[in-house]
Amino acid sequence: MSIAFVLGINMSVAGVFAVAFAVVAATNRTARGARWLAAGYGLGIVNVGLEFLLTWQVDPTPIGIGIFLVFLLALSFALVGVARHYCTAPPWVAMAAIWVLTILAVPAIFSLAYGSMPRLILYQLPYFAMQLLIGIVIWRSGRRQPLDLLLIALQLVAATIYIAKPFIAVTIGTASSPQGYMATTYAAISQSGSVVTLMAIALVMLLIMMRDTTAEMVVRSETDPLSSVLNRRGFEHHAELALLRGGESAVLIAADLDHFKRINDSFGHAAGDGVIAHFAAMLVDTAPPNAIVGRIGGEEFAVLLPDALLSDGRIYAEAVRTAFAAAQLPVLGVDRGFTASFGVAQRASDDSLFELSRRADAALYRAKAGGRNQVRVALGELSSAPAMGAA
Repeated sequence: MSIAFVLGINMSVAGVFAVAFAVVAATNRTARGARWLAAGYGLGIVNVGLEFLLTWQVDPTPIGIGIFLVFLLALSFALVGVARHYCTAPPWVAMAAIWVLTILAVPAIFSLAYGSMPRLILYQLPYFAMQLLIGIVIWRSGRRQPLDLLLIALQLVAATIYIAKPFIAVTIGTASSPQGYMATTYAAISQSGSVVTLMAIALVMLLIMMRDTTAEMVVRSETDPLSSVLNRRGFEHHAELALLRGGESAVLIAADLDHFKRINDSFGHAAGDGVIAHFAAMLVDTAPPNAIVGRIGGEEFAVLLPDALLSDGRIYAEAVRTAFAAAQLPVLGVDRGFTASFGVAQRASDDSLFELSRRADAALYRAKAGGRNQVRVALGELSSAPAMGAA
């Protein structure tokens, strides 16, 4: 296999993935880093083109420096793209340090004998550092799914290859001048390794983007846009899963804003929407981390507390009720407080989500019928206890 053929494959691979990432960037706004990755792989095409030109140069130094810096720029774009996708800040200081040291080292690198170990090591070190930074960025993002770990491993493999190249070159021999590079076995090995890692990294990155896009679409389909909590579909899905995992110790709280129609009639629908959003935020902020909060419809909400007892549910509901009744919302143009009613039910051993919801709703109805702005528990569960809140 000739080196020209391998370089042609490299150029084709870089082109295919540059187009692929560009299409992702153009069609998917959530793929934050795709345009940077497209630019990085696009620079890969430029890099390979310069490799072809190198053979015909009388003075190879300008083209050689171009090859050296263009590939480093491609890795820099890839680093920014990966950081953007993983919603972390690009390590600008570290990147700048690599670039400053690289620029300062250029005269020394290209004055050393071609093929010497010092030149080979200095040439590969910036690539090693930049590739390693990509792996560090992914690791620091905190994502540990299999594809993320695979991408980190591929970055480490790619970084290791850069460090190994000088030793491979010295072992099997390389050309005596840059113009003769393409005729060497080392060039074929080096470029073949590059195309394999380029393909593997790009394919895994595309799979990660597809995975994250799908996950984001699922989240959007399950989220109520007004309140930012789960919608009915999302709540039922996650609550059913929690009940399957959690056994009997779960409590469901049904909540409803009192006289909500009066809010809309008195202050307008924008104010009503603001009250709903404020109440939802209060439900989330007061709840434990494992709670599942959903807007079931209109002014109706539900909260599932896994691994909780009835007393936990009553205390939680009372805390929200008290805080909401005391809330002041002048920013919404509202000059008075509002109240909410709550029904609490603890799961029995054979309760489905439907049955648990039915009993919590019945308790909520009793709270409404009893004067609103209070917490009631389902009949048969501390049924002799008085209502909590205003009567």
